[in-house]
Amino acid sequence: MIKAVNLTKQFGQFTAVSRVSLDVPEGEVLALLGPNGAGKTTTVRMLGAILKPTHGHARIAGFDTVENATEVRRVIGLLTEFPGLYLRMKGLDYLRFFGEMQGLPAETIRQRSEYLLKRFELWDARDKQLGHYSKGMKQKLTLVRAMLHDPQVLFLDEPTSAMDPQSARLVRDSITDLRGERRTIVLCTHNLAEAEQLADRIAIISRGQIIAQGTIAQLKQKLLGDPLMELRLAEPLNGLIPHLSPPLNIVGHGENWIRYSVPNPAQINPQLLTSLAQKNIPVVTLSEVPRSLEEVYLHIVGETAGQ
Repeated sequence: MIKAVNLTKQFGQFTAVSRVSLDVPEGEVLALLGPNGAGKTTTVRMLGAILKPTHGHARIAGFDTVENATEVRRVIGLLTEFPGLYLRMKGLDYLRFFGEMQGLPAETIRQRSEYLLKRFELWDARDKQLGHYSKGMKQKLTLVRAMLHDPQVLFLDEPTSAMDPQSARLVRDSITDLRGERRTIVLCTHNLAEAEQLADRIAIISRGQIIAQGTIAQLKQKLLGDPLMELRLAEPLNGLIPHLSPPLNIVGHGENWIRYSVPNPAQINPQLLTSLAQKNIPVVTLSEVPRSLEEVYLHIVGETAGQ
């Protein structure tokens, strides 16, 4: 659904994006992460047929972003970080204006506006001027605008910024629903917990280049090493570690707990539990230690910053 090959954008002597390649299939959510100024917005603007690339090319739903820019704009929905609302307009009028810009029939605009405003809990504010909307309401309305023409592809730049927790959850649930409808979504966010919850794959961009790409599990394995397990016993270790079977790669321990890394927990953990049971050593818990996307991100970006 999204295919980018060596996308590059130069502004004079400054290279904002360099040789970015992406391949996003139908129904996938890709989180595009990176520090401020990394090139995320420029990349999205090239994919959205707003900026022409200096080099490289991209296709959205089969349409070239330069040669078929009008068609690209019809199949995508774009939520920008700074949406630029017309504050004297009323909510419903605002959507009608953009629906007409997309060439939608009047009845389609009316039906889609009502459906989406109710879905995002803005129906009661439809006749209020946008200048009287809260920041969160404005953000939700721009998301409604992006979805008004029922696009196949959505580019969402910080979709839950300035929202209260309830509204942010509503938007996250909607993104999950859209993925279930086989929509393709590129999500730019600084909220790493949100990215981990929503994304099928992650692409991290720094200094205009993709420096890591894959599923969260793949990136964790590649960059943080083997899974980390924690064993907690109901009694002190009392010199148990040298006698554990099978031998473990211990990375930490306390009075009654052990942490170890293991490449194949499905094989090693049952052997370990069987061995402890044979020794009549009571086990409280054996679980994997969670490692977050934040650890992966900081590891990658930190390494890049040090180069």
